[in-house]
Amino acid sequence: MSSSTPVARIDMPRLAFPALVLANLILPLGPVLVRLSDVGPVAAAFWRLALALPFLLLLARPGIRRTPPTRGEWMALVLAGLVFAADLAAWHVGILYTKVANATIFGNMSGLFLPVWGMLVLRQKPRGLQAAALALAGAGALVMMGGSYELSIGNLKGDLLCLVAGILYTAYLLIVQRVRGRLDSWSVLTVSSVVSAPALLLCALALGEKVMPGDWTPLIVLALSSQLIGQGLLTYAIGWFSPLVLGVSLLLQPAVAAALGWLLFGEWLSPIDMVGTAAVAAALVLVRLPSRA
Repeated sequence: MSSSTPVARIDMPRLAFPALVLANLILPLGPVLVRLSDVGPVAAAFWRLALALPFLLLLARPGIRRTPPTRGEWMALVLAGLVFAADLAAWHVGILYTKVANATIFGNMSGLFLPVWGMLVLRQKPRGLQAAALALAGAGALVMMGGSYELSIGNLKGDLLCLVAGILYTAYLLIVQRVRGRLDSWSVLTVSSVVSAPALLLCALALGEKVMPGDWTPLIVLALSSQLIGQGLLTYAIGWFSPLVLGVSLLLQPAVAAALGWLLFGEWLSPIDMVGTAAVAAALVLVRLPSRA
């Protein structure tokens, strides 16, 4: 991997930032749909990719023909697919052992890992409103974590698995951001998914999970929402932003998960949780202002 990653470009498309925000609103539906499915957690991750692949292959075909990946890019995409498979396997198993909000918070710790990577490794120091946005988003995430996280032996296994998933997802995003400099988003997402799907199926079979569902609805919605639309929008937008902006935007997902936990599972949002959610939303506004100016 190169020692640098793309930063926000001057000719950024107008839809790039809305796509980034919308992706982070849709992706938190994943934990809810995994719980509603009647297959094993890793099998659910396999179907998430497998059911979306026919659509992804059609969308990626023009881009791959127009700009075929180089040998180095093929290797990076294979690596991204394997890392993404490990991320999904760890996260989906962790979802079953902890709360929806916990799973999303720990699974998306990349929201904090990415800006730290940018500052420590890439020497990208946040300035002005971006520094304020990072501080505000971090404070909001900590407030939400303190309000929803319940430390106990029962959910420790799930929390640890989701935290490992967050580390793996950070690595996946960094690899994808590198190859997105030349390749279009559908090519990147499709090739990595082709690699991830069989790896997840083998893992599910090795764990002895139930693979064939009785009810396809949760899995179809999971594939369309999380993989095709959510991940597709994120992969499209990721090439236009620095690790700092990506990290702050990812912190929106725990806020959405907290709201879903409240609406679907009766996990009440306390005033402190609402303050944390508002802080993350304000950070998204602040991080957008410099590029508008």
